[in-house]
Parts: sequence; structure tokens; C-alpha cells
Amino acid sequence: MLPRLGNKYDIEIEVNSRPKAEYLTDEYFALDLPVAPAIMVGDEIVTEGKDVDDQVVEAAICRSLGLPEPELEGGKGIIGRLFGK
Repeated sequence: MLPRLGNKYDIEIEVNSRPKAEYLTDEYFALDLPVAPAIMVGDEIVTEGKDVDDQVVEAAICRSLGLPEPELEGGKGIIGRLFGK
């Protein structure tokens, strides 16, 4: 997800991956960062402690860049998919 969005938008992506035990230390909590797994866009916490849909992250990136948010593709029923609504 992130490499694709990094290619699509002019943004810098930083990935922090550590053993789970490091996220449970007092030092980590002192950083006042969200509970992992998490995604932040700028100062906005997009998700914390759970997975998130690509479209939600892309919408947060667009808000951060002042761009219109893409239309969400989810929620379309079979009629909507057949007729493009």
C-alpha cells in the first residue's frame, strides 16, 4: 500500500518496524506515539492498533496535501457495480 501511495503522491514515507516487545516499553509510551500497528499522516493518527483500508489512508494523504479526497469504492452493491453508480 505505502509504496503505491508514495509513487502516486509527493509525500515522504517513513516506516518504523520493531519487535512487538519494544512497543510495550515505558520508553515507547513516553514518546506519545500511537499504539502499533499505526499509520500517521502528518499529525493525524489514521489508525491505531489495527489494520486500515488503503482508501482511508489515501483520503488522509489527500487531506494533508489539500487535495480532494478520492471517492470510496466500498459500499457499492451489485447494481452500483453493474451500472457504475
